[in-house]
Amino acid sequence: MKKEYIIPIFVPHLGCPNDCTFCNQKSISGEQKMITSNDIKKTIEYFLENVKDKNAYKEVAFFGGSFTGIEYEKQEEFLKTAYEYIKDKKIDSIRISTRPDYINKKEIKLLKKYKVKTIELGVQSSNDYILKKIGRGHTFEDVKKASKMIRLHRFKLGHQMMVGLPESTKIDDINTAKALIKLKPKMVRIYPVLVVKGTQLEKEYENGEYEPISVVQAVETCKELVAMFNKKNIEVIRIGLQTTDEISDPSNDASEVVAGPYHPAFRQLVESGLWYDSIVAKIKKLNVKVKEVQVTVNPIDVNNVIGHKKENALKLKELYDVDLIVEQDDNIKQGKSKIEVTKTYND
Repeated sequence: MKKEYIIPIFVPHLGCPNDCTFCNQKSISGEQKMITSNDIKKTIEYFLENVKDKNAYKEVAFFGGSFTGIEYEKQEEFLKTAYEYIKDKKIDSIRISTRPDYINKKEIKLLKKYKVKTIELGVQSSNDYILKKIGRGHTFEDVKKASKMIRLHRFKLGHQMMVGLPESTKIDDINTAKALIKLKPKMVRIYPVLVVKGTQLEKEYENGEYEPISVVQAVETCKELVAMFNKKNIEVIRIGLQTTDEISDPSNDASEVVAGPYHPAFRQLVESGLWYDSIVAKIKKLNVKVKEVQVTVNPIDVNNVIGHKKENALKLKELYDVDLIVEQDDNIKQGKSKIEVTKTYND
């Protein structure tokens, strides 16, 4: 399987008619000015020169704003610039991120013309009350219509959802995942809400109107969501915002994050937690007192099985007095495992 290589092009807040309470695109993307075709060329050329695997699958991704809300001529200019690299066989595809209420037949026609492969929709929640509360400016019905249109025209559909939004409960987050699964996306991104400087949410937090969920709460909710998506073979391509100079621990002076479930290895916490639960569940089914368990997995999964800072191994020892041995096997599919009890207290 080819490695995938994303070439990110940030279009900060372009085309977005709303200021969602949680959003400050300047902080999230690190970009503050209008991009040009020349900027796009420079970014693509830089990544092409520096990519290690020249045979990797390369995709230009327009992130940040609501791409299909940009002035139509500007959209075409950006897409045409990227498309030239597809024609020259230097990149393989294009993806965009946009709002569900900014997808229509005219936009679909333009995106098909320039061989866009993937369209990601910022959904955030399936609850219309919550969508109104955070100032999204669209309803979940818009998400349904846009998703159907995207799939009908054979684009790859992606969804983005958030965990811990104002007045949202864990049940709301789970219901959002259930609603998205029905719309059959190929991929999802899950973002726990962080309170970022310069947002309406920061004011609500300072006034005591909003209380962010903790890292533990966010991890537990995301574990359930990831398990739901995995069961339906929907790829979870991101869990949590990417760490940057701006998006980092609130204690850092340069951080734009005021509060919320930030962790530099958030995805690992979620995936490690799922592995831990799986190992414990299998141990509990055995009618013996386990002293040592060997888990054999694909090399890619080793760190998650052991846990962030060896947390899984330490917890198994502390709570169950079980020693964890992890072995690697390239023949085992990623996400799968072979668990053997190698010692019991009866031995």
